[in-house]
Amino acid sequence: MFQIGDSIVYPLHGAGVIEAIEKKEVLGEFRQYFVIKLSINNLQIMIPIENIAKLGLRPVSEYKNVEFILEQYLNGETDQSIPVKERFRLNTEKIKTGKIADCIEVVRDLSRIEGEKSLNSSEKQLLNKARAILMSELVLIDGITEKQIKQFS
Repeated sequence: MFQIGDSIVYPLHGAGVIEAIEKKEVLGEFRQYFVIKLSINNLQIMIPIENIAKLGLRPVSEYKNVEFILEQYLNGETDQSIPVKERFRLNTEKIKTGKIADCIEVVRDLSRIEGEKSLNSSEKQLLNKARAILMSELVLIDGITEKQIKQFS
């Protein structure tokens, strides 16, 4: 169970911090909600506590994983033979998982492709979203340096 002050990742929305736990009445039923401040767009959301597992919320990655993450980003393979529609579908699925490794693959692969040829507008939007989600998590990892974060941009 998460606590106030915990850094979390909400798939498709990015990372944030739990600011409060509030009890609210909705449709005559009282429920407890996490109040989460997301880094992307400085957004505040409320999520019913009983939906946390279903929505895939997870803690922000630990610093000990940063070297692996960076290695994957810098040296992982990019398959450029996948047709654009299929690549878009696969990358969207990866972002939906909420896993930092999947998000990094999307940023890495689309960045490499963009360096060689222009992406279509859908893939550009997906790359920007994946970058924002990745950056929102990286800045919340305890111990990560600005230099390490810049390697991902």
